[in-house]
Amino acid sequence: MILVGLMLTFSYTGSAQTTYIQHFSTKNGLPSNNCYYTLQDSKGYIWIATDAGVSRFDGKVFENFSIDDGLPDNQIIQLKEDKSGKIWFLALNGQLSYFFNGKIYNENNDKLLRLLKFNAVVVSFLEDSKGRIWFGTNKNVLVMWNGKTITKYISADSEHQYTSTFVHEDKLGKIWAFSNQCVRIFDNKTFTIVSHGTLPISYKTILNLPDKSLGYLDKNGLNVRVGSDQRLSLKLDSALLNNDPGFFLVDSNKDLWLSNSSGVYCIEPSGKTTQYLKNIPSSQVIKDAKNNMWFTTNSGIYMLPQKDERLYIINKTNGLNTDMVKSVVKDNNNNLWLGLDEGSMNILDLKTYGVNRKIQLPDKKRYNVIKQLVYDTLQQTMYFASDYGLGRVKNIHSKQNIEYLKETNNSMFVVKSFALKNNHTLALALSSGVFVLSDQLNRFEFTSLNFKQGVDLFNNRAYRVFYDRGQNLWFSNINGLSEYSKGALYNYHGEHPLLTKRINDIQELNDGTIVLATDGYGLVFLKNKKVTSVITQKDGLADNICKRLYVKDNYIWIITNNGINRIASNKKPLSVESFEYTNAMLADDVNGMFIDDHYAYFATNNGLIYFDYHGASNKHESPKVLISSIISNKTKLGLNYATHTLAPSSNNITFTYSAIDFQNKSITYRYRLKADANWTETRSRRLEFSSLEPGDYTFELSAKSNNSNWSTPTRANFSLKRHFWQTIWFMAALFLFAGFAFYKVAVVVTRIQKNKEQQQLLLKNKILMLEQRALQAMMNPHFVFNVMNSIQHYINTKDTNSANKILTGFAKLIRKNLEICTKSFISLDEEVEYLELYLSLEKKRFGEKFKYHIKLGRDIDKEETLIPSMILQPYIENAIWHGLMPKEDGGNLNICIDLKDEDHLLIQIIDDGVGIDNSLKNKKGHHVSKGMNLTKERINLLNQVEPYPILLKIKQSGDSGTHVSILIPLNH
Repeated sequence: MILVGLMLTFSYTGSAQTTYIQHFSTKNGLPSNNCYYTLQDSKGYIWIATDAGVSRFDGKVFENFSIDDGLPDNQIIQLKEDKSGKIWFLALNGQLSYFFNGKIYNENNDKLLRLLKFNAVVVSFLEDSKGRIWFGTNKNVLVMWNGKTITKYISADSEHQYTSTFVHEDKLGKIWAFSNQCVRIFDNKTFTIVSHGTLPISYKTILNLPDKSLGYLDKNGLNVRVGSDQRLSLKLDSALLNNDPGFFLVDSNKDLWLSNSSGVYCIEPSGKTTQYLKNIPSSQVIKDAKNNMWFTTNSGIYMLPQKDERLYIINKTNGLNTDMVKSVVKDNNNNLWLGLDEGSMNILDLKTYGVNRKIQLPDKKRYNVIKQLVYDTLQQTMYFASDYGLGRVKNIHSKQNIEYLKETNNSMFVVKSFALKNNHTLALALSSGVFVLSDQLNRFEFTSLNFKQGVDLFNNRAYRVFYDRGQNLWFSNINGLSEYSKGALYNYHGEHPLLTKRINDIQELNDGTIVLATDGYGLVFLKNKKVTSVITQKDGLADNICKRLYVKDNYIWIITNNGINRIASNKKPLSVESFEYTNAMLADDVNGMFIDDHYAYFATNNGLIYFDYHGASNKHESPKVLISSIISNKTKLGLNYATHTLAPSSNNITFTYSAIDFQNKSITYRYRLKADANWTETRSRRLEFSSLEPGDYTFELSAKSNNSNWSTPTRANFSLKRHFWQTIWFMAALFLFAGFAFYKVAVVVTRIQKNKEQQQLLLKNKILMLEQRALQAMMNPHFVFNVMNSIQHYINTKDTNSANKILTGFAKLIRKNLEICTKSFISLDEEVEYLELYLSLEKKRFGEKFKYHIKLGRDIDKEETLIPSMILQPYIENAIWHGLMPKEDGGNLNICIDLKDEDHLLIQIIDDGVGIDNSLKNKKGHHVSKGMNLTKERINLLNQVEPYPILLKIKQSGDSGTHVSILIPLNH
């Protein structure tokens, strides 16, 4: 919290009013009360140079810097800002340093400052239009730095030295050097002494004015110099000039503000002089961007608010009996009556603000605090009440007569409030109930036992009574709000929950609306027995505890527990106005108020405080919000970077910030980290974000006061790098590697599994092949025996030619059988050749009883088409031996080989024998063709190994004959 002090303003004419000035000292956070210099920078901060370091002030908090933060010396005698925004610190030990973007630079971390080392104290500073910086020192040396090199100017003339030189640039860009010995002009190489006239008292009493003219104080007063022309602008009392004058100011109104050992003086062009900070030594006066005046002293700094926002105070210092003002009201003779503590009332003349009368009640114990005053205009009588009594002052403008309300039985009564009716009825809100005294003018006493409940007595502890314009009585008690009108009582207890709460005050608007000040629930508006609206803190009230109301014209004034507000009742919707610049004095301890045509008067525990509410600014500008520091993992980041790129581990970021405000406004902030995120409101001036995820962020910050809209956001961009394992390329590589590894593992596992299965199948197929080879190697014994008999027959009949043919064919068949038994697949040409050999021998054995025919499709490439070896012979042999031979007349065997489509070869073995089904029925025993079974099992094994299956079908063709079809894929 900011503590404020009150200092008096005295004019030479002896005004009875005082002006409120805010006082800031070590109690508020200054490093020292001994202040040398004050500066407002281009951002709006107030900087204070002290003997214990430098402080930066935003209106709420002092941020202090010392040698621990980089200052070369804690005693800083002046502060200057250059065009780039650097804040230069001129130290007592002569070393220079500056503050820029949140960091202090000194000769240890800035090469420039190593050059700017003069072994002298810098007492003046100027950056000219060419960007050159001039340093005047307390020794016979003047220094110019052009950004690269420094040039020193020294005089050998002991009567015209450069000691404590002040540098000035005029409208033409000429450089002038003023010391207390002479005036020089610069010709871009050297300085030349010129005719000077009078000289400034010291380097403090000379000032570069905004219009490029020069103002300075000499022994006669204020002088203004334009080029070589000089004139005395304002003659001053020598007592002011001989009292150690400090840095002065000439404002836009041509008023001269002068500081010296006796305080601060405002001297108008007419000569009217007003003194501030009487007997407090002051070293400087400045005016800030909002026209507030700042005074630098050896007891801290003081701020005099701009003229339209000044508060005035009348208290014990100005002649009041006490500072404790409890009530205030105005009579019809332009006098303010103040109810004080200790049973006293003071009357102020509003023309002079002087106390012209005082009334002291004899019974200080009973009338300890005069908490309510009501003026009866017709009777010219002032009614007053304390906690334990009520009285009136009759004939206030002539011979005063004080009367006290009596209870005839001398019973004690506790007064909460009272109200007067036009017919001079007096209503009392007492701790025991509401009492109505109908003839209080003639009989200023009452007997509590003579009142009738529901007529002039309403039981229960009461808080407030009020008569509206229709002379209806409104009162609040522990049950809530009630109205007594035309002999009927109406209780609002059941109309609305808020009407059952404690009500501290009641007033009426011009349209008949009743306004209620509740104790914690804001304002309630009531019309035609209905609640029409409720105003709370959410709508801008300073606090929901509303203590007092005052209606003036179309405005409702409200005293809350945390400041004052005003509402324009003729504007819809209702909006709350806050006089926030009054918060320093009127935020609490406000007991009552009176609103005049131009001034608002408030009874407080610090005296009577008032201000001109017509002069108050209605601009309601949004506060200027600034980020004062960004800290990432305890490292301060620069404030001038477009974007901060941070390492992944720097994901803890702290922002400190403030709104520049010297009017004691109630500031609310809102922030967000993403442009599409919702705003979050806070009153904190520090935000810490921890464990942020990698990505791009924009910290946006905005502020508002009770009377303003949200300010334009200020932004700070930063980007958190991703850990290498969070980058896209790493994730992509990891994904590819994982996919590749999974693929390789799957391939290996599948290959192992498949190889294992294939090995088993191939082993089984090999066994079957060996069996089939063994079977074929044995040949059919009958077939061999019959062939041998045929050969013997031809030999015996000496038909050697036929015998040789059979023998040759049999030999070829044996050789061919041995040849194809070693292959898994053979060409169709080989298969047909083998079948021709076999069938020709069978034909020679059976003669005309057996006929066969092999038909081959024209489109078949016999040499390139591969089929499994030995797959047809078992079915052909079975057709001859079990299909045709059982028939007496034999039969025919047809073998058809053709393409079914591009990818399949269809082989059909068709006989007109007994038929497979008939053969199986007539067969004795369970003989199974071993060759056919081996071939089927081999086909099954091949179908598991190869991607495309071989399809085998065997069926009987009608009553007899057998049809075997084999569909072989052509992908080998």
